Amino acid sequence: MDNETLHRLERGREHYANREYDKAEPYLLKVAEAETGFADVMNMLGVIYHDKGQVATAQEYFENAVRLNPRYTEAALNLAVTYNEQGMYTKARAIYDHVSSLHPRADTEIEPFARGKLANMHAELGRAYAELGIVDKAADQYREALILCPDFADIRTRLGQTLKDAGRLEEAVAELEKVKATKPGYVPARISLGVAEFARGDKRAARQEWAAVLALDPENKTANMYLHMVDQLIAQDEASAEGVRLDVEQPISASSPTIDETDFTFDGEQASVMPAPPEPEKN
Repeated sequence: MDNETLHRLERGREHYANREYDKAEPYLLKVAEAETGFADVMNMLGVIYHDKGQVATAQEYFENAVRLNPRYTEAALNLAVTYNEQGMYTKARAIYDHVSSLHPRADTEIEPFARGKLANMHAELGRAYAELGIVDKAADQYREALILCPDFADIRTRLGQTLKDAGRLEEAVAELEKVKATKPGYVPARISLGVAEFARGDKRAARQEWAAVLALDPENKTANMYLHMVDQLIAQDEASAEGVRLDVEQPISASSPTIDETDFTFDGEQASVMPAPPEPEKN
């Protein structure tokens, strides 16, 4: 490589590392014209064009990178992403299989960065299935992600939420309990666990989770609203057991949206709004 090409390569890599893609592009294109054997240059150009939304052009560069170095994991995963985005699911699957075949025990020996990227790809596909209401396939994709990265609390929480929203409450509780055991301070999982416990009729277990959230985050409005509601319901149950009628204020107004009408978000995760408690029966 001559000195001018080497200089361009160094400048291109420097701008790329700083995510200055517009500055990196002309340098890397010149290098690619002069030296066609640099797989990392092809991969960087692929990333640049993908960032611009030129997916087909990005695909060509990623294909060149993989052709030059079939064991270039990052380029292979980037190529799989472009195939997925263009609906080429069979080709994307072939790339996943190729990456897995690079190591005799892919589950444990794929480098951590590649494992994480694969897990997130499975998770995004799971989210897409969940949004379409295809729960079984969504759950399968989340579980594939968790095989690669079992400690990803956000993905396991999404799995639990998907199962909860599908009415598979026992499975949902089991997954959310795993998050609680490994990451007890992860608020989205604790709130969702409370919702799942409430849905299967265990108000006290639900209360325990929401109270724990408030201990972690005293300003959490969702947990505060739910805790206020469940405390009133528990008080009603206890009074009813003693043969006493107890009228309490409704914590959520009659005009508030119900579980069937809207969703709320917290910490980047989604969960269903709890329905307002029923009106007490009139004598």
